[in-house]
Amino acid sequence: MEISKIFGLGSIPSAPAMSGIENKINLKNIAFLILGAFLLIVLWGIFVPYSLTAKPEMVYDLQRGLGYKAIGVALEKQGIIKNHAFFTLYALISGNYNNLQAGNYKISSSMSVADIIKKFAAGDIVKNSVTIVEGWNLQEIAQYLDDKKIAAKKDFIDETKKDWSQQYDFLNDKLKKLSLEGYLFPDTYELSKNPSSREIFQKMLDAFGGKLTPELRAEIAKQKKSIFEIVTMASILEKEVRSTEDKKTVSGILWKRLENNMGLEVDSTINYITGKNDPGVSVKDTQIDSPYNTYKYKGLPLGPISNPGMDSIIAAIHPIKSDWWYYLSVPKTGQTIFSKTLGEHNATAAKYLR
Repeated sequence: MEISKIFGLGSIPSAPAMSGIENKINLKNIAFLILGAFLLIVLWGIFVPYSLTAKPEMVYDLQRGLGYKAIGVALEKQGIIKNHAFFTLYALISGNYNNLQAGNYKISSSMSVADIIKKFAAGDIVKNSVTIVEGWNLQEIAQYLDDKKIAAKKDFIDETKKDWSQQYDFLNDKLKKLSLEGYLFPDTYELSKNPSSREIFQKMLDAFGGKLTPELRAEIAKQKKSIFEIVTMASILEKEVRSTEDKKTVSGILWKRLENNMGLEVDSTINYITGKNDPGVSVKDTQIDSPYNTYKYKGLPLGPISNPGMDSIIAAIHPIKSDWWYYLSVPKTGQTIFSKTLGEHNATAAKYLR
């Protein structure tokens, strides 16, 4: 007996068979749901960090020659990312799989896979900040880098003694036997974690080349001077006077002395020889036989005596003409006092250098 008759329900119509169109619609909906869920998982894996709370950074050494798949596996093992598959996938779809640069990077599990890959592709490595002070000579720069344990003093000095004129045309008129003294541009530089001596001074040479614009080079050529002569003069001005305006005036005095076959008689060149910092050098030191001794030999010293800043370079190129022949920089105040005669200059020296 039919159940419907037992309960007095009459006959129950049977459910109609599902059409093929409805089956296709349902399959599409299921496929869209699966695809949507997959995309959400991928987006979550790529753009949501492993840790949602701030975590301390660690230094990751991305070694040269390591493929993007191996990098992803290493980061997963170190607990930086959720799964290496997300790293591999995003490296491919972002097109950066071949752009990941070797070096030391600061990363953390608070960073997304996308952020980490972007950092690796940009080469945003851990850097050391160094500030090279205007007027430092090569020995002082090398000692500073050694003290900061960035580069060994001897290695740095040895590298700067090599001939780099093929890479930098502004070195063409420099005496080959001299170091890069004078051309290591004073500035603040960002260096990699373990920079080579070459990387450091090449950054300084790059900066020097960038500062020496075509207009400045043209002006130097117009004056029938060499870049080497300008750098040598600028290195003297850097050590002799402080203000930009005084540097231009002293530049005019020193160029005028050269034009009149007078000795420069600059104390800073003697200090370069002795390693001292005397505001008024001794008569004995002025007798030292050295091509840097501007008391003993006329003309510019053999080469630069410091690494000048841009103000000194500009002053060497654009001197101010005046009636002055002598000057004295007061040690304590930095004031520059100018004189027309040697008698006036000696009186000033007796007063301020006593």
